[in-house]
Amino acid sequence: MVEAKILTNSSTSILPAKTKTTPKIFAKYRPDIMRASKKFLSNHDVAVYDMLRYSMGWKGLYAIKTSATKGKALRPTLCLLACAATGGSTKQALPLAVAIEFIHNFSLIHDDIQDRDETRHHRPTLWTLTGVPKAISAGNILRTTADSSLHNLTNAGIETEKVLEAISVLTKACLEMIEGQYLDVSYERIPNISIDDYLNMISKKTGALIKSSLHLGALIGTSNRSTINAFLSCGQSLGYLFQITDDILGIWGNQNETGKPVGSDLRRKKKSLPVVHVMTQASEKDKNILIKTYQKSHLSDEDISNIIEVMNRTKTKEFAQTLAKTHCDKALESLVGVKLTPETRNDLEELIGFLFHRNH
Repeated sequence: MVEAKILTNSSTSILPAKTKTTPKIFAKYRPDIMRASKKFLSNHDVAVYDMLRYSMGWKGLYAIKTSATKGKALRPTLCLLACAATGGSTKQALPLAVAIEFIHNFSLIHDDIQDRDETRHHRPTLWTLTGVPKAISAGNILRTTADSSLHNLTNAGIETEKVLEAISVLTKACLEMIEGQYLDVSYERIPNISIDDYLNMISKKTGALIKSSLHLGALIGTSNRSTINAFLSCGQSLGYLFQITDDILGIWGNQNETGKPVGSDLRRKKKSLPVVHVMTQASEKDKNILIKTYQKSHLSDEDISNIIEVMNRTKTKEFAQTLAKTHCDKALESLVGVKLTPETRNDLEELIGFLFHRNH
């Protein structure tokens, strides 16, 4: 595993070794995020809200009674952590955290439809139970509910100027996220795209909401523009780091930890970073093998093995790991010089280290 340096004001050290331990910051903020999110969806008896509660993993639907694997609520956690780190009240930032979580889950509902994914968190996806039209409507309602949550910023004591700026930042992030999803779908029909094209796409689809989460938390926590911009830069790097690591796990991840078979992204013919890299770096002979393989309607275990062998020859995994390390370092460097308490700096560094070393 690639090592990455922790950069602080006074010294350098090494990120902890790959671990299954989840940073304690998730447990610290998740109860508040869950409680506030559930409250927003609790006072509705229209059937579509049961669909939303199902998609959020809170209850069953129809014959599906089992609970979903609970997500970590990464994005709203980043928002609250940035707010606390910059001296703000996480209670004031909670309406933003809820809105971010709703927007993220709205995107998952629609992404599952577009990608025709049938399972998420070990349960059937919403559209497979309700049909596409109802699932689209449910996603749209969740997106609108996110806007409603933002109205509580004023009630929480945030001045009007900051409320308007926060709304503008989150609206822009949502637009970029949808633009990124459009690019992702479009690239499925393009045989070859450049690494720059791919990185631009993930900076929108994945990165926009992660970036804005830290940006918005800092905006609520402080009026210091230098500090706000530092968290914005950190979030931008974290967006790249998260998706690149996800792409690595999608091919080389441990099935027992990811819940997906080895090469799962390859079976779906997903244009992840490793695929883009190998297509641009492979020899003509290997490129022909890849093109012939991807023309098949279904990929066998042997096909997956052949693709991974070509990736081994182009050192694709090493390339992706190095790029992940680069953005891990950039995220840490963004916070150098920012005045933080030892506790919040440790929380941030632990979280960044976790995103770099995560195995699921």
